[in-house]
Amino acid sequence: MNTLPKKDKIRLKRGTVIEGKWHRNHYKVVRLLGSGTVGAVYLCSQNGRFVALKISEQSVNMTAEVQLLKTLNQMKVQDSRLGPSLLDVDDWEMPGGQKVSFYVMEYISGESLPTFIQKHGASWVVVLLLGLLEQLDLIHRAGYVFGDLKSENIIVERHPPKIRLIDVGGMTKIGRSVKEYTNFYDRAYWRLGTRRAEPSYDLFSVVMVVLSIFYPNKFTRTTHNHTLIKRKLYQVKPLVPYAPVLMKAIEGKYKSAGQMQNDLRRLLTRRKMKDADEKRGMLYTELWILFMMSSVYFGIYYYLSNI
Repeated sequence: MNTLPKKDKIRLKRGTVIEGKWHRNHYKVVRLLGSGTVGAVYLCSQNGRFVALKISEQSVNMTAEVQLLKTLNQMKVQDSRLGPSLLDVDDWEMPGGQKVSFYVMEYISGESLPTFIQKHGASWVVVLLLGLLEQLDLIHRAGYVFGDLKSENIIVERHPPKIRLIDVGGMTKIGRSVKEYTNFYDRAYWRLGTRRAEPSYDLFSVVMVVLSIFYPNKFTRTTHNHTLIKRKLYQVKPLVPYAPVLMKAIEGKYKSAGQMQNDLRRLLTRRKMKDADEKRGMLYTELWILFMMSSVYFGIYYYLSNI
């Protein structure tokens, strides 16, 4: 991840109890979930349930994230909020006297996108991608880009399988410059665009998220990055039917996530129809073979019975 501020240094041990200064809620640290430029996120227990708690020394940035999370919570797809639900916002005085800010979110239980695809198959990629694009379209219509879109910020819930976005730290108002990003998913790193916050910035990242599923060790830029990414796409057999749409996103040709979603849906429909035609063709072939075999057997039986 690359941003302007320095990385937050707060580290908490398992079993540490965080008590809110104002609301007096208690949270017991279970384990670290992740850390970034603006604080660290911990899995905590509270009153018999798990929650995700983000803590940081950077109160101004934390306040901004809380506002973004509230904005995200106002958006819904199929009765589900975008992003984790905001549960609590408070301050905490650490044992050494240091004052820090924290906010508490719904803990979204699920699997990482690569893990889910590894378990359930590549046919799920486009299905989940359509759901991700629907969520991004809502965010863009609200005047923001997600910004730091990467595999680590995506969870797949299990029942039913659906994408959930986590960590709103990279959300940026459209027209501004994206400050929080991760090289592999950042089009400016690949020298294929700027960091101006616009829908096409997120859509580039979407393609890199897909590639990260099949290239877990990632790959680095060269002097011919467009050619490199195209080659990597076409080397993944399950992605080949959708490569034209994915390359349009890499090239910044989509003005909205909705456009990309529609193109993918059309390709998916055509592919299903083609598969259905092929299955019908195989069925007809099998029936023809059975007919010919039965004719031969009948002919042999007729011949033998008349000798």
